[in-house]
Amino acid sequence: MEQLETIDLQKVIKKELITVDLEATTKEGVIYELTDLLYEGGCLTDQEAFIKDVFLREKEGATGLGNGIAIPHGKSGSVLKTRIAVGISKNNISWESLDDKPVNAIILFAVQDSDANTTHILLLQQVAIFLADEDFLERLKNARSEEEVIELFTKNKKRNGEY
Repeated sequence: MEQLETIDLQKVIKKELITVDLEATTKEGVIYELTDLLYEGGCLTDQEAFIKDVFLREKEGATGLGNGIAIPHGKSGSVLKTRIAVGISKNNISWESLDDKPVNAIILFAVQDSDANTTHILLLQQVAIFLADEDFLERLKNARSEEEVIELFTKNKKRNGEY
């Protein structure tokens, strides 16, 4: 069958950009907490500018996909390296979602302006393939370690676009 064009997720998901114990209890707090990981990981030049870009995107429409998952994203000149930060919460966090339910797994996309079109779309497509799989969703929401999250996104070739 056809090979989908993909991005090597191992290059965009790093252990230091994952937390399986989010402390934040609000949408805003989660975005700040995950942005801190991106900044500390050397992926951003300006936290506040990136956060502003994420909230601008949030105003365009719901990033809560339903099933407890949200995918906020920012395309920003302050992004040095296109990356994905992942946060898992033991709490239900109120979020504008397609099913009007709270979330507990958040995947924050940080996309360089120069990557804004092609890379952004490819990343969203790949993550959408994962999120369409109920087993993946449950395993992600119940992940207990950063390594477990990385393995979910990188170890299954079928989910990485190879069919």
